[in-house]
Amino acid sequence: MSVLKSIIHFLLKVLLTPFRYFNKRRNGVTSSEVRHELPNDAFLGLVSETLTEGHTAVIWVKGYSMRPFIEFGRDKVKLVSAATYQVGDAVLAEIAKGHYVLHRIIKTEGNKLTLQGDGNVKGVEYCTMADVRGVVTEYIRPNRTLSADDASLKRKIRLWRMLRPIRRELLFIYKVLI
Repeated sequence: MSVLKSIIHFLLKVLLTPFRYFNKRRNGVTSSEVRHELPNDAFLGLVSETLTEGHTAVIWVKGYSMRPFIEFGRDKVKLVSAATYQVGDAVLAEIAKGHYVLHRIIKTEGNKLTLQGDGNVKGVEYCTMADVRGVVTEYIRPNRTLSADDASLKRKIRLWRMLRPIRRELLFIYKVLI
């Protein structure tokens, strides 16, 4: 099975090379800005305090759990503290002591929230409204900034949530394209 998967992966990569080239030209390449990395628990703890004080924060995204909307090494997000949150919002939440995630709200039940990364096929996290530290208001890419309130982006996010049963296959194709 792994041989077949390797062959399919190679063929898709070769066939989709022109699309990969176009995608890199449109979205920009990985940023070459100098960055200093801190452990997530320390850094996001500071970000959490900053948001609690009413300030905004712009952070680089780490990890691949929010693909295809947020890409590791390419995108930054602008976070602000908010009073209310709704399904579809990408939020920074502390799901355990010192453990933060930037995932999307997929379900609300009163004060309880269910979170899932756009790039996750199965796993979900649970938290309360009080555990949410901030909400994403802007997605910052090398050559453009997208508002989280953009109608086109919201439609794409809703469509992506409906495609959850085939998300694994779509993410495989996406990885080949980038």
